[in-house]
Formats: sequence, structure tokens, C-alpha cells
Amino acid sequence: MTAVPVVIGMRAPSAAALDAAAPASQGLVDTHGRVHRDLRISLTDRCSLRCTYCMPEQGNEWLARTSILSTDEIVEVAQVAASLGIRTFRLTGGEPLLRADIVDVVRRVAAIEGDDGPVEVAMTTNGITLAKHLPDLIDAGLTRLNISIDTVDRQRFADLTRRDRIDDVFEGIAAAAASPLRPLKLNTVAMRGVNDDELPELVAFAMSVGAQLRFIEQMPLDAGHTWDRASMVTREEILEKLGARWELEPVPGRGGAPAEKWRIDGGPHEVGVIASVTAPFCGACDRLRLTADGQLRNCLFSNAEYDLIDSLRGDAASDPAQRAAAIGAMLRSCVHGKLPGHAINDPSFLQPARGMNAIGG
Repeated sequence: MTAVPVVIGMRAPSAAALDAAAPASQGLVDTHGRVHRDLRISLTDRCSLRCTYCMPEQGNEWLARTSILSTDEIVEVAQVAASLGIRTFRLTGGEPLLRADIVDVVRRVAAIEGDDGPVEVAMTTNGITLAKHLPDLIDAGLTRLNISIDTVDRQRFADLTRRDRIDDVFEGIAAAAASPLRPLKLNTVAMRGVNDDELPELVAFAMSVGAQLRFIEQMPLDAGHTWDRASMVTREEILEKLGARWELEPVPGRGGAPAEKWRIDGGPHEVGVIASVTAPFCGACDRLRLTADGQLRNCLFSNAEYDLIDSLRGDAASDPAQRAAAIGAMLRSCVHGKLPGHAINDPSFLQPARGMNAIGG
């Protein structure tokens, strides 16, 4: 595989070219036959934590507030995406709960209907203010929830996130556990010399609150570009540590899900591993991403972005039908340009210029 070329801010091609490449009647199908049903929408690049593997403590360059998509713009993109077959919208960041109108965003996106009925709205959060927002989010139509937690040790959490907020995260997890949102998932980035000695304890904690722990291999998405493959905790190492404590049975039927799952001691609890580096799942990927400043991305690790801002705010954007057509064209263009895989394991791979907080998880 070859590395993705740097193509920032691509404009929509002609309608004729796109219709020939991917007719709207086929939905969002790329040239490798993958049908896209999931759009991850970043609501902000800002975060209430400063995790060492994600961003520096100080000196971060945030997106200009004028560049951040408004709720109206997010909903307009989501409506077009749903008309082209997107079924799940995952709200991410940064930290999505930092957005002042987060409940309104959830309510308006959840009200969208595709050909198969209402869409699903999920969210990934660090959980710090979740307990306060959760009742309103559920009432607005939130259906699924992922909460990030990389350690259950207080001092280690403070060292890793540079914030002493673990009690707030525990409170958020407890609120989610008491809610009807299922499956409840906890996300953990496995890091050598940081938390690799407590992987079984993290799984036990997740089981105690009725959640599924999902370990994530550390990926080259840090803002400082300090990722080192040699220090990465691999899928095999994770399974070896867990297998020493429990019997793990593979769960079939993964489909397009990023996590492989294993049943723990016969069930009902399960644990997942997202091995983007050592066991890529690109062949079944059905996801697109929209950054907070209106850039479409067809791969988390791509350097190519497809600019929606002109479609939403340009000279021709005064006509709703023209805007919808331009958004649809750009979505199809983005999907049409998707490569077979992310090429992390290719020597020519270049880490994306944006960090994870600016791309959206």
C-alpha cells in the first residue's frame, strides 16, 4: 500500500464526474465496495484534559471559533448524509460536552430520519461533566455512549491527564451505568510503562459497572508526533495479559465494528480490542469523519481533507437545494477517494498533521 497524498481542502468535483463514479442511488459506496453508514462528527477540538499521548499541556493552537460549524450547519450535513445512507452519527471532540449547545445538537440530529427510520446518535466523552448532562442528553435522543478512562488509579490519572478529575469521571460512569443506555463502553488506550500493568483491573472495573472495556492500540495521532511503534502495547500482549486471568472466547459477527470482542469466562461480560496498527480492519471500514471546522476525512490516518465550508458558506450557499447538492457531491467525492487501507505499516507512511483532538475520534 502507498501512503495517502497530502490533499488539504479539496473542492467538490463536477456533478457529472461524481454521478459516473458513485450514483446517489447506491448510497456512499467506495471503489472497493465498502458501504458507508457511520459519520463521526467532531464538535470541538478543545478538551478539559491534557492527556500526555494526545496533546501538550500548554501551547495548543485551537481552531478559530468562527471556523467551527454551527448547529444548523452540522444538522444540514447530517441530513444530507442520512439521505445517502448514513445510519449512525457519533459526536466526538476534543470533548463534545464542552459545546454549550450539546443537548440541542443531539436533539436535532436524533430527529433526522433516513430511509430506514430514525438515525442513531452516539457519543464519545471523557465523562467529566457527563453526570450533569446525561438526563438531558437521553431525553434529547442519545442512544449509545463511550467513556474514555485509561486508569483507575487516582495519581496515575492525574499524571496522565494533567488534571485531578478522576472522581468526576467515576461519577459520570456511575450515571451512565444507572441509565438505560446500552451497550455502555469504556475506552482505554493501552500504554507501555503507563497503564499496561493494570489492564485486568480495568476490565474488572468495567464489569463491575456493567460496561464493556475496549482496549485501543496507541496510534500515531499525537499532536507532538512522538509516537513510537516499539513502545506500543499490541493486541497480542493485551490478550496475553487478560488470558492469564480469564478464559477468552472470540465473539463472531464483527461486521464493520472497529473492535474484536471476546467473551469472558463464558459470559455475559465481554472485552474488546481495537488493533488499528497490528490487525487493521480497513477492509470492513464503513466510517467517515467530519472535523469541527468542516473538513471531511475518509480515514482517521489520512492527510486528505474535503472542504465543506464553501458548500455551506460560499457564494452559492444561499440556495438550500444548491447547498444540499454540493454537500452530497463532496460526501461522494470523499468516499470515492478512499484508499484500501491506512498504510501505517508502509515505510512511507506520514502521520496526519492534525492531532486526534482536532480530527475527532
